[in-house]
Amino acid sequence: MAALQTAATLGFTRVGLQSARATEPDPTQSATAIVVGSGYGGAVAALRLGQAGIPTLVLEMGRLWNTPGPDGKVFCSTAAPDQRSMWFRTRTEAPLATFLWLDVVNKDISRYPGVLDRVRYDHMSVFVGRGVGGGSLVNGGMAVTPPKAYFAEQFPTVDADEMYGTYFPRARDMLGVNTVDPAWFESTEWYRFTRISRRHAANAGLRTTFVPNVYDFEHMRREAAGTAPKSALAGEVIYGNNHGKRSLDRTYLAAALGTGNVTVHTMERVTSVRRAPDGTYVLSAERIDVTGTVVGTKEYGCAYLFLAGGSLGTTELLVRARESGTLPDLDAGVGTGWGPNGNVMLGRANHLWDTVGANQSTMPVMGIDDWSNPANPVFAEIAPLPTGLEHWVSLYLAITRNPERAAFSYANGAVRLGWSAAQSAVSAGMAKNLFDRINRANATIYRYDLFGSSGRVFADDFTYHPLGGCVLGRATDGYGRLKGYRRLYAVDGSLVPGSIGVNPFVTITALAERTMARVLVEDTAP
Repeated sequence: MAALQTAATLGFTRVGLQSARATEPDPTQSATAIVVGSGYGGAVAALRLGQAGIPTLVLEMGRLWNTPGPDGKVFCSTAAPDQRSMWFRTRTEAPLATFLWLDVVNKDISRYPGVLDRVRYDHMSVFVGRGVGGGSLVNGGMAVTPPKAYFAEQFPTVDADEMYGTYFPRARDMLGVNTVDPAWFESTEWYRFTRISRRHAANAGLRTTFVPNVYDFEHMRREAAGTAPKSALAGEVIYGNNHGKRSLDRTYLAAALGTGNVTVHTMERVTSVRRAPDGTYVLSAERIDVTGTVVGTKEYGCAYLFLAGGSLGTTELLVRARESGTLPDLDAGVGTGWGPNGNVMLGRANHLWDTVGANQSTMPVMGIDDWSNPANPVFAEIAPLPTGLEHWVSLYLAITRNPERAAFSYANGAVRLGWSAAQSAVSAGMAKNLFDRINRANATIYRYDLFGSSGRVFADDFTYHPLGGCVLGRATDGYGRLKGYRRLYAVDGSLVPGSIGVNPFVTITALAERTMARVLVEDTAP
C-alpha cells in the first residue's frame, strides 16, 4: 500500500467516485512521447523514456487502484467479489462457471470500472486487466522464461543470445522475480495441492518443474506464520492482490514516475489515431466516469507514439486506423498472426485419500513440463482452486503448441476476431492427450462440473494470454516499428506470434526492453 501511495503522489491521476469531471484535463495536450496502455510493454516504454529525459504521457483506460473500499482494502477477494471485480458488468464472469453444476461461483455486482474484463468474440473470450498496471494486477504472477530454442523458432530474426544474456535478465530484475523456497514448499499446507499433482504427474512418467513468480515469497511465508496480512493465502488473485504482489505499479511504473518526466492519465480510452501533416500523431480519446458514461473527448499530439494496449487494444486500434484511412499505409500484416497461446483449463477428480487441502495459495509455483514431447508439446500450470474447503479437485491451465492463428477484420466500424471453435479444439485435443496419460496412471477421471451445465471438461474458449496481431518482423520491423510510419511502435503482446509456450509477460517485457534500447539510440538522436 505504501508503494501505491508513493506512486500516486508522483503524478498519477486520482479517480474516485466524484472525481471524473473534476480531474478532466485541458481541451488539448501534447507530449514528446505518448504511451497508450500501462501494461508490461507500456511500463517499460514509460520508464526508459522517462530516464532518457523525454516528456512522456501514459494514457490508461482503467483506474488507478490505490483507494481502499468500505472494507479497507483496495481489491476485493475472489470468493466475495463486488463492484471492484469486473469492468462495467452486473455479474462476475470468472473462468470457472459452476461447481457441482451449481451456479455458485459468479455473483451479481454493481456496474463499475472493475479490475478484470472479459472481452468476448465469436468462439473466444479474453481476460484482460483494467487499471494502472494492466494484466499485472490480475494474473497469477508466473514469471516464466520460454525455452531458448522455442523462442528462437518464434523469433528467427531476433538474437536469442542477446535476449537471454541481456534483456530477459534485465526484465526479471525489474519485475522482482523470485522463487519459492523448496524446503518451505515441501512442508507447507498451502501447496499440498501442487504436491499431489506433482506425484500424479510422476506416476505417468512426466516431469514437473518449479516456476518463478513476481509474488514476494518471503511475504507469503509471513502470511502463513500470521505475521503479515494475507493476500495470496486469503484467496486473492483474479480481482487483484492487496499485498505481496510486485505488480507494475510497484515496479516499472513507480520508477517511471520517479523520473519526473512521466505523467499518467487514467479513465481515458483512446479511440483513434491519425497522422498530422507535420508527421506527428494525433490521438482521440474518450474520458469515462465510474458509470461508464463518456464525460468528454480529448485530442493529444505527440512526436513518438508507443502502442501498449495489449494484443487486443493495439491491434484493434491499428486495424481500425488502416481500414478507416487514418493510417492507410500500415502493413497488411497488421491484424494477423493472433493466437491464445494454446490455453486450455481443466480439472481432475482425485481419490478421497488424495486430499488437495482446504488451504491453497493462489500463486502457482510448478508446472508439468512436457514441452519437449515432439508429438504433443504441452506445459501445464498446476493451478489453485482456493475455496476454503476440501474438494479433491486438481486444476490446470494447459499451454499447448497450437499452430492455429487468426486475423482481425473490420466492417461497419467494428473490429472482429476470426477465431473458430475448430481452432480451439486443437488445443483441447493436445491437453486431453497429456491428461489422459495422468488419469490412466492414477486411475482418476476428469471433473465435468466446472465449466457450465453442459458437462464440458476442457475450457478452450477463453485465454489469459492473448498474443499477436502486430507480429514482430511482419507488421513491424525487427524492433517493433510499425511498417509504413516513422516513430510509431508496438511494444506489447501483439508482437508475439500467437504462442510462446509459457506465461508470456516476461517475454513481452524483455522484448520491450530490447525495443527501447534500440529506439532511444537510433530514433531520438537530434
